[in-house]
Order: sequence, then structure tokens, then C-alpha cells
Amino acid sequence: MPEFRARQIPSQPFETPAAQSSAVPAASSAPESSAVRRFLLARGNSALADRGFHWLMVLCALSIFGIVALILWQLLLRSQLSWHAFGFRFFYQSFTDPDSHRTMYWDPVNSLFSAVPFIYGTLVSSFLALLLAVPLAVGVAVFLTEMCPGALRGPLAFLTELLAAIPSVIYGFWGFFVLVPLLREHVNPLLIQWFGWTGLFNNDNPTGLGFLAAGVILAIMILPIISSLTREVMTAVPHSQREAVLALGATRWEMIRMGVLRNARIGIVGGIILGLGRALGETMAVTMVIGNTPEIHRSLLSNGSSMAAVIATQFTEAVGDMHLSALIELGLALFIVTIIVNALAQLLVWAVTRGAPAQTH
Repeated sequence: MPEFRARQIPSQPFETPAAQSSAVPAASSAPESSAVRRFLLARGNSALADRGFHWLMVLCALSIFGIVALILWQLLLRSQLSWHAFGFRFFYQSFTDPDSHRTMYWDPVNSLFSAVPFIYGTLVSSFLALLLAVPLAVGVAVFLTEMCPGALRGPLAFLTELLAAIPSVIYGFWGFFVLVPLLREHVNPLLIQWFGWTGLFNNDNPTGLGFLAAGVILAIMILPIISSLTREVMTAVPHSQREAVLALGATRWEMIRMGVLRNARIGIVGGIILGLGRALGETMAVTMVIGNTPEIHRSLLSNGSSMAAVIATQFTEAVGDMHLSALIELGLALFIVTIIVNALAQLLVWAVTRGAPAQTH
């Protein structure tokens, strides 16, 4: 017969219900809270502080719109007299002198005012400054970022940024006593000789003042702004971009053009916009070298004026309420021109990027 073997299970000691009930609290007791948890529990509810911080930040953001609206409202309010007299003709009209039959734009004695020569002078001097400053600023940024020795990089960057700390009136003094004589005696004769046939450099102003002097001063003033921002943007470009282009056999110039400048173009355009904003509103330096003549000339060597310059020179000497109102309307025109230029700059950024991130091809 087959043999059957039974496995014996060891018996467990019998526990009474009282012993079982006493073991449950010991097993379910929670560990002691950590120090961080006790600190957070002691703080209480922070919802009120969060809501207060949220509305404080919203107020800070809305204050920008409030400041812009307040400025615009004050300019419109203070220029009502000129608005009622000239309307939108203030921005494009001209007058004829009954004696000399010459075109004029600004006659405070007869209360005849037009913003045309000042808008023209502001735009010409500002864009001339960009024409001179942008290549130089980008070149300085490329040298400091890609080619400059380490021992020279710090001092040269410091000297470049130091230009932004010089007051505007100091630039004006330097331009009047140094730059203007230099242009009058050495630069302007060469420009007249070589490029006089274009009509942009005519020998009709022996003083050396004019749009060219104002453009050079503005170019020096906006150079550190554009250069600093361009350098920071170029520094932020990953080194892998440079290494990838060099690995494909590109030269240093091709690496800078395709791997660095192409990826930094949005930041460079932003720096140019900020430089243009500085040039449009510059006052003292331009006032001292532009000539302060309310006329329109094709030649860059001729005297002219800007909106900021005429406001600075005539505001405290306004001969009447109409004159004062016209100057305030010039401030409104400067405000509008600044908005238009920034809008065009944003359109330029969109045209360059098309809403897509920069890529290297």
C-alpha cells in the first residue's frame, strides 16, 4: 500500500482580542513630522499673500499703459491751440515769404508753424547715425567675442561701455570744439570734391555745422548701446554652432556669418532699435552741432534742426501761447514718430524671423 505523509503546520500562539486591539494603534501610529513640514504648517494659509502679490504685479504692468496714456493726454491737451489753428496740416504744410518769395516753415512772429523741417532733420540725423554706427558696433562686438585676446577683452569692453556713461552735453562740447573744426577743414572738402556731384555734399555751409556733424555725434553716442547688446547676444550663441560650422570646413568669417551672426540677428536688430530710439530723442549734443535752422536742404553739410533741439532752444523763450502750443505739438510729433519707428522695427523683426526661431543652414 502507498505511504501517506501529512505535513504538520506549526501552531501559532492564540491571541486574545485585547492583545489584537492593543497591537493596531502601535502599527498605525504615524512617524514624527519633519522640520520642513512643521515650518510650513506653522506659516498658516498664504493664499492672501499670493493674491496680493498677483495684483501688485498686475498694477506694475498696467502702470506702463497709464504712464504712456498720461503723456499722450497731456501732449494733446497742451497743444489744443495749435491743433485748432493748423490741424494735420501742421505736419506737412509750408508757407511763402511775401517779400522774398522763399519757402519757410517756422515764423513765431507771424504765428506760422510747421513741423516739416524738424521731422526731416530728426530722421536724417538719426538714420545717418545708424548708417555710421551699426557696422562699427557689430565689428567691435565680433572682435570682442571671437577674435580679441583674453587680456585685452576686458579693458576694451569697459572702454566701449564707458562711452554710454558720458553726459550728452560733454558730447556736445567735444563736437563743437573738436569734431566741427575737423569736419570743416579736412573731411567736408574731400566729400565735396569726391561726392559733390550727388547733391548730398554741396559747398554751401562754411561753418562745419549741419546734419553730418549731428549724425557723427549721434553715431558715437549710440555705438556702445548697439555694441553691448550685440556682444551679449553673440556670447549667448552656443559654442556647438561654431564647432559644427568649423567642422564642415568653413573659414572663420564663414563661421561668424553663418554660425553666430545668423543666430544672433534678432538680438542685433533689437540693439539697433534701442540705438535708434536714443538717436531720435537726443537733445543737447544735437542742438550744439546741427545749426538750428528750420529749413530743408538736400545737402548733408547744410544747417538744420530736430524736434528735440527746437523744443530745447525755444521752449523757455516762446513769444506767445500759439508758439508754446506749437512746440508742445512738436513733442507730440516726436512721440508719434517714435511709435511709428518702433512699429516699423517690429515689422522688420517679423520679416527677418517670420515667427520662427533662428536656424543655421
